[in-house]
Amino acid sequence: MKALKERLFQFVTYLASLFTIICMLAIIYGIFREGLPLFRVVNLKQFIFTNNWYPTHAEPAFGALALIAGSLAVTLGALLIAVPLGLGSAIFISEIANSKLREVIKPIIELLAGIPSVVYGLFGMAFLAPLVRQWFNLDTGLNVFSASIILGVMIVPIISSLSEDALSSVPTNIREASMALGATRSETIFKAVVPAARNGILCSVLLGFGRAVGETMVVLMVAGGAANIPTSIFDPTRPITSTIAAEMGETVVGDLHYQSLFALAILLFLITLATNLIAELVFSNRRHS
Repeated sequence: MKALKERLFQFVTYLASLFTIICMLAIIYGIFREGLPLFRVVNLKQFIFTNNWYPTHAEPAFGALALIAGSLAVTLGALLIAVPLGLGSAIFISEIANSKLREVIKPIIELLAGIPSVVYGLFGMAFLAPLVRQWFNLDTGLNVFSASIILGVMIVPIISSLSEDALSSVPTNIREASMALGATRSETIFKAVVPAARNGILCSVLLGFGRAVGETMVVLMVAGGAANIPTSIFDPTRPITSTIAAEMGETVVGDLHYQSLFALAILLFLITLATNLIAELVFSNRRHS
């Protein structure tokens, strides 16, 4: 009877794993099947490196450079905010806070991950954007700067949680050896513990990048929606994800505009796939080091 239960358990877990793989392959097949036909009409180089996204004009143009630049601008801006906050909170939780304080702060930070992205977007539109417009005397507060702040706060839990795990996994004898040599607490943290956990910290940043570049609601609501290459942090922009969300409802299934949005999805998929592969490589090196 025990052997039968063991076999049944293994079969169920096998089916669960297989179903996950099938779903992943189905998603990949779906977006590539709908997106690749665009490149029979539009040159790949033109699609990526030209700035003329006019899919509904009489003579449509499908240059996605401004959308790519918008995604990168907002994502990198978010990382500039999230990395110091996430790493700083991880260092405090792992190295400074006592056990009681740690039990309070860590769940609060992780609670940020549970807030729906549309709530972040509403907060950005209703509260942050008017403040940014007033403080910097701008025409609109919906821009790269506002979207980066909101998106940065969203990915703080990812960076903080994974960095804290990496810091906590550093052996205690490294800390003790540093302190025995006369190093202060801050010197021990920044010259011994953080370097020892650098692979895990880098992995958290890469996963935060992947989360930020794929976010939709915040950038749709807060980034401004202008399909132009941003030349300033206060310029409105339109990332890839918001373009797909905003325009998919206006397309005719099977036409060039429809295919171009799936081509954008392919591009986004490849960016996130490359990011995850790099993060996995870093994490693998960390496990074998």
